[in-house]
Amino acid sequence: MSNDAQGLAHKAVLDAMLLKIPGVEGGDMGGLPAYFVKQKMFACIYRGAVGLRLPAAAAANLQFSMDGVGPFAPNGQSSTREWVQITHAASADYGKDLEIFKSSIEFVKTAKPR
Repeated sequence: MSNDAQGLAHKAVLDAMLLKIPGVEGGDMGGLPAYFVKQKMFACIYRGAVGLRLPAAAAANLQFSMDGVGPFAPNGQSSTREWVQITHAASADYGKDLEIFKSSIEFVKTAKPR
């Protein structure tokens, strides 16, 4: 499956899961499908993976405790400690990550602007 087709499949799963959470909106950030809370991005789809913003400690822990998690560096940008990417071959597997997405939403809702 191409990255575009995989991205569309991921988007369908994420739309169904995330857009029913109060306050979450879908949109676009720099040409990437993205998800926002309080007009701040907490997740986006990039090259067949999903980037997610979490507290730095939680992001680091996730990289060590879960397969398919690594630093998120879209378009060659340097990664930050708060962004990770989760890569699942099967789009439906993102449904198992709902609690991680909810943690991201809560973090971004209360995060101070940088």
